[in-house]
Amino acid sequence: MVIKMRLGKTNFKVNKNGFGALPIQRRNEKDSIEILKKAYDNGINFYDSARFYTDSEGKLGKAFEDIRENIYIATKTGTETPEEFWNDLETSLKELKTDYVDLYQFHNISFCPKEDDELYKAMLEAKEEGTVKHIGITTHKITHAHEALDSGLYETLQYPFSYLSGEEELNLVEKCRQLDVGFIAMKGMGGGLIKNSQASFAYMNQFDNVLPIWGIQELEELDEFLSYDANTILTADLKEYIEKDKEELGVNFCRGCGYCMPCPEEINISLCSRMSLWLRRFPTEPSLDEKTQKIMEKTKDCTECYSCVDKCPYELDIPELLKSNYEDYQNVLSGKTKV
Repeated sequence: MVIKMRLGKTNFKVNKNGFGALPIQRRNEKDSIEILKKAYDNGINFYDSARFYTDSEGKLGKAFEDIRENIYIATKTGTETPEEFWNDLETSLKELKTDYVDLYQFHNISFCPKEDDELYKAMLEAKEEGTVKHIGITTHKITHAHEALDSGLYETLQYPFSYLSGEEELNLVEKCRQLDVGFIAMKGMGGGLIKNSQASFAYMNQFDNVLPIWGIQELEELDEFLSYDANTILTADLKEYIEKDKEELGVNFCRGCGYCMPCPEEINISLCSRMSLWLRRFPTEPSLDEKTQKIMEKTKDCTECYSCVDKCPYELDIPELLKSNYEDYQNVLSGKTKV
């Protein structure tokens, strides 16, 4: 049974399963369209993309051109000037094969656009002309999230949220409820660190104002989320599983958002700072092969310039994470530590 919810003041009636279209940029066009069409045929009607997601918008356009009016399409712009805003919007409309976007979102930009900002005025003009139906914002920074909500200018907020989240995120969800702002939960699987989709769905199912957008790139992943319904609730076993997972991960872990990149020393921060977790949660991926060893060796080139720390929305001590993950990796490689 499809679970429907209202997405805040947009009044969208959406399937509780939202489709996060970032991962399909890693699939070929044929496979992507097959996944998208199966999602639609099974009741998923909210699709989230971004200009930043390479060919994701184009694949959505080709999959849904004939049934455009039956779905909600959300996309994003990461630009910070009015000129680039209009260029992005024009490109998105062309790629999506549509003359309007249901929800257009500022995409994790360096500030929260306010009423007097030229960038927000451009967004408002696009809404007045009908090419944008509703205005939202996405961010990884809690301060920007509260600024957006306090401004009263946004109909939705997209923010990382999963069963790994803490009190700050829960308060944000409640604040959105009180303000009737739709809460779109990105990274519902913890940036790839959560393995149990049923536990994730059951956790989200507690919040009637939260729309999770699952990043899907395999039919098998889609089938998992389609199998869950109103009866998928947090059982005692799932609660116990979640508590153990939270205890194992702690709070000082990389979510893999990638906003710390690029590194001046070309270190793959997103991979290297999570290696210890990958080794224990997904023993065969990444492996201890020669390619991965070379990637990890690059961490020794870290000069502790802290440019990554300045960009990290979670204010992690990335140089320290890189160091500890490299040491752990070497211990596993040498057999001193078992996984």
